[in-house]
Amino acid sequence: MTERETALAAAQAALAAEHAAVYGYGVVGGRIGAGRRAEATAAHGAHRARRDALRRTVRDLGGEPVAAAAGYALPFPVPDTAAAVRLAAALEDGVAGVYSDLVRASTGPLRRDAAAALREAAVRAVRWRGSDVTFPGLAERV
Repeated sequence: MTERETALAAAQAALAAEHAAVYGYGVVGGRIGAGRRAEATAAHGAHRARRDALRRTVRDLGGEPVAAAAGYALPFPVPDTAAAVRLAAALEDGVAGVYSDLVRASTGPLRRDAAAALREAAVRAVRWRGSDVTFPGLAERV
């Protein structure tokens, strides 16, 4: 696989994760308490912006952007605010993982953008979870 093909595959995976995060934050927004609603809205907007940027990136790399699914399976039921907070942290962990892969697969501005997205997801995960992880985005920690 060429560097471009590797970067394209990683960008497609990141795009798919962003589609899932946008969907997931729709669920979070429906269950989150008023005290954290602005935080959920901001995260939803950030993921929409990253998703839109990744669509352009995939096209720039010569690919056809992966489409969003009609729905996504959630990792657990989300009946209340506490579960919505856990879901938000899980969404950010998932996004961080694919951006970690994109950092490894890319160079130049794409790598810099992927690293920034990884950092942003890790910070949001800490805010939601209330604690951090040593190496955000690395599958080995799971």
